[in-house]
Amino acid sequence: MISDFGYIFLFILAGVALVALFLAVNKFIRPSRPNSEKLSTYESGEEPTGNANVQFNIRFYIVALVFILFEVELVFLFPWATVFGSEQLYEATNGLWAWVSISEMFVFLGMMALGLAYAWIKGYLDWVKPEVKIHDFKSGIPKEAYTKYLP
Repeated sequence: MISDFGYIFLFILAGVALVALFLAVNKFIRPSRPNSEKLSTYESGEEPTGNANVQFNIRFYIVALVFILFEVELVFLFPWATVFGSEQLYEATNGLWAWVSISEMFVFLGMMALGLAYAWIKGYLDWVKPEVKIHDFKSGIPKEAYTKYLP
């Protein structure tokens, strides 16, 4: 007899085997015709310039966190809007439910607005372009050695 954990193990094993099978089949049936254009770095259709080892601007993370914060706010607004429009609750509480609900949501939106104002005043939403640092590394290898193997 197989226990419940045995079934879970079999499902995991079957999933890993299926992924391995699909990857193997893909490797055998796909065409492989590499050329210099396919092997080049893609940066939104533009030629890459400068060193690829640059520090990532931390402001991307700050903007992403503020965006996620307001997306979570929308997750709270949709159920509230659904329940707020309930005629049964409105009639059962003689309209008191509507005032409590709307005031509660304005308090919530006010706290979110205060958070946005705080981030704005602190300058977290200001965008400053970082300086690009170009490193001058003197290599003993001549430049022709690098271009010799490129088409």
